[in-house]
Amino acid sequence: MFNLNTSNLLFFRMRNHFQRLHENSAAKIQKNPIFAPCLNMNIFRRKPEEYRATSLSELTWKRFKKEKEGMISLGFIILVIVISVLGYLITPDPTPYCNRQQLEIALRSPGFKVQMLQVRPSQEVPRHNVFYRMLFGQPDQYRSIPISRYEDLGDSLRVTLFEQQISSTYAKTSLAPKPVVNRRFLLGTDRYGRDVLSQLMIGSRVSLAVGFLSIFIALVIGITIGAIAGYYRGKVDDVLTFIINVVWSIPTLLLVIAISFALGKGFWQIFIAIGLTMWVDIARVVRGQVISLREQDFVESGRALGYSNARIIFKHILPNITGTIIVISASNFSSAILNEAGLSFLGLGVQPPTPSWGMMMKENYAYIVLHKAYLSIAPGLAIMLLVLAFMLVGNALRNAMDIRSK
Repeated sequence: MFNLNTSNLLFFRMRNHFQRLHENSAAKIQKNPIFAPCLNMNIFRRKPEEYRATSLSELTWKRFKKEKEGMISLGFIILVIVISVLGYLITPDPTPYCNRQQLEIALRSPGFKVQMLQVRPSQEVPRHNVFYRMLFGQPDQYRSIPISRYEDLGDSLRVTLFEQQISSTYAKTSLAPKPVVNRRFLLGTDRYGRDVLSQLMIGSRVSLAVGFLSIFIALVIGITIGAIAGYYRGKVDDVLTFIINVVWSIPTLLLVIAISFALGKGFWQIFIAIGLTMWVDIARVVRGQVISLREQDFVESGRALGYSNARIIFKHILPNITGTIIVISASNFSSAILNEAGLSFLGLGVQPPTPSWGMMMKENYAYIVLHKAYLSIAPGLAIMLLVLAFMLVGNALRNAMDIRSK
């Protein structure tokens, strides 16, 4: 039996022996004129990336970064998401729904600037915390009155109302600590005097929310029906395929309108209406992919091991078609945005005063021939850019996940 000291002594002797062997071998190789250049060039050394395993997601991201259009589009989408999340914290009009109406400055051109007199309201307006203001906005602490000029009279201010010859005098005790402020409307104002830029920024929330929630509903329904139909085949496949073809044959917009009439108008109803019409594309693709994978060896191995059908479908088959689902979801996202804009334009989508890009186009399309075309062009351009961005991201993802490309 070796005690602890004897074991340690034996270990150190063996370690020193192998170190001397390594040093002698390295010295002999360095003296050899054939192997010396190889050591200097590090031929026998491998770089970490040469033997480190690369995951499929990491490989896809590396290939996606080479797609310039996809990266630019992804950056634009991230910018829109940041704007929609911060919401009222960064909008020029932080009031709920950006609904600060001032008819005195209605239909002003982009870049319009005006002075505002800040008058204390009869009742004090409570100040909300940052999180509440980010989500729902903050009512104005003071009532704003557009003015052309003002004169300081010591304990009061004499002001001239905007584009009027009427003068009024206000005691400073009835005004804000900073009684007069300058406001600029970068994209002008609409027929109610509301800031168009603020409405555009908050309107992005509706488009993104409709896209995310409707795609979530479509994924749940489409993946479930498609996976069941493709895996079980037989009569189950025939029945589900018949349902898919029936829904597929109905025009999407007409089906959305019909569901909207059934559910009613509103913010949440439009999510369900669009989601219930977009699952067909996903179900068809998932069914085809599951049919091609259900006879693979790993599926047969799962059956031989006694795994349940649900485990085979959701833990073994669906992870292998995730890339395809992501690509089709990106393209359907753009379709959801277009459907929401169309429904809002027809008056069946989000209802006032909630700002929506489609609603903005509906309210201002008559001004296209009245030299105020920017009121409809701005939301239309926002819809076009966001839809184009999602389409380009979908194409870039398809190229990055294509196993046949280099």
